[in-house]
Amino acid sequence: MNRREALKNVAFLMGGAISATTMGVLFQSFTLPEKEKNYVSFSATDEEILAEFADIIIPTTASSPGAKTAGLGAFIPMIIKDCYPANLQEIFASGLKAMQYKCSKEFNKDFLSMSIEERQKLMTSLKDEAIATNKAPSFFLIARDLTILGYYSSEIGCTQAREYLPVPGRYDGNADYIPGQKAWATN
Repeated sequence: MNRREALKNVAFLMGGAISATTMGVLFQSFTLPEKEKNYVSFSATDEEILAEFADIIIPTTASSPGAKTAGLGAFIPMIIKDCYPANLQEIFASGLKAMQYKCSKEFNKDFLSMSIEERQKLMTSLKDEAIATNKAPSFFLIARDLTILGYYSSEIGCTQAREYLPVPGRYDGNADYIPGQKAWATN
């Protein structure tokens, strides 16, 4: 199974949690032309920022590590460069730069120097802007979607954030669910 197929399966299971833009990219059966692959580039600092960004969305809890530990800092740029068409790559890259500018302007700091509370305030602001402008493909929405997809398709997301039984067995569509129990993962 290739990367796009695996992500499609996770996106399908996530249902309404993923935006139409991301669902469209994952469910289109096209291959990016070579000139559109790696249309934009990301630095090591960008990957570090994206890891911290993703960790605000899915932080470490008592029961499982967060998005940063699951490797989302490298995952997000890889998917952007390999799966998203050039126009969406550009929207994402320029949105990342705009976020960094917003950090400078509103907090007088770069993203990596901000406290968790400041990052959460920034994320709320970015989310509110994305909703208010009704701008379907936005940096925030794409980054949020890829955080959710990447985390719940990672080993950590499947084996620690969800209930996981590593032994093969029969499928039981009527397995008992205890209130408060983690959702079941499939292998």
